[in-house]
Parts: sequence; C-alpha cells; structure tokens
Amino acid sequence: MNARFSLAVHILCLLAEEPEGRLTSEYLALSIGANAVVIRRLLATLRRAGLVSSKSAGGGGWKLAHAPARITLNLVRQAVNEGERAKLHRNAPHPDCPVGRGVRGVLMGVYTRADAAMDRELAEISVATILDSVLKMDPTIAIR
Repeated sequence: MNARFSLAVHILCLLAEEPEGRLTSEYLALSIGANAVVIRRLLATLRRAGLVSSKSAGGGGWKLAHAPARITLNLVRQAVNEGERAKLHRNAPHPDCPVGRGVRGVLMGVYTRADAAMDRELAEISVATILDSVLKMDPTIAIR
C-alpha cells in the first residue's frame, strides 16, 4: 500500500460523514492538509472505480457513490493501487548465483500469498467501520 491509500480512506470517511451533502475538493484538501490538485486527482481515480460521484456548478462537489458500509478497504486499495502489487527489484541476478537463480520465483509466491491475505483482511473492513472507530476515539474531531 502507499500514501494514496490512506489519503483515499480519509477522503471517503469525510464524505461518509456528510451523507446528504457534497464536499468540494478544496474543503477536502483543507481538512486533509494536502494540495487540492492531489485530492482532485485521487477523487478522479475513486470516481473511475465507482466509489464516488461528482456534480459540477451550483451545489456541486463530491459524494459517495454507495453506502459507506458497502465500500470495503480492499475496493479502495484496488482503486488507488490500480493493479500495483508487491514488486521485485529490477536487477537481474548473476546467472551463476545459487540464490539469484531462485529467489525471485520464491518471493513472487510469497508476495502473491501476502497480497491475497491483505485483500481478505481489507474486505472485512468498510469505510463505515473506519469512520465509526475514528469518531469513537474523539467525537470532538469534527472540523465544522
């Protein structure tokens, strides 16, 4: 996972907290402490994945495309990682190295199992679960 994942979860939780309204990318950027351009790019990625929707002009902004309980973290991971999984280094091992001949194949098996385990775990956690946990930690965190 990368920083885009945590930013996406933050965005989705903010949108989940405002289910009847729409939030602007500027508002989201201010809340998150990130550049609005970065937030807009990430929102576009989330829209392509069908997790958020937008409206232009008066009353415009962003909202969740589904109920927060239906958006699981594995869906978020798939959206923001865009197929990216654990990677091997690009260096070609020396052909005479007994470790180098096999380490890449073994690591790919480990990475495949680890990615599958992460997807299974993240499929059990929804945006609603994250938001609920956050709000229980400190109900005064609302920035409005």
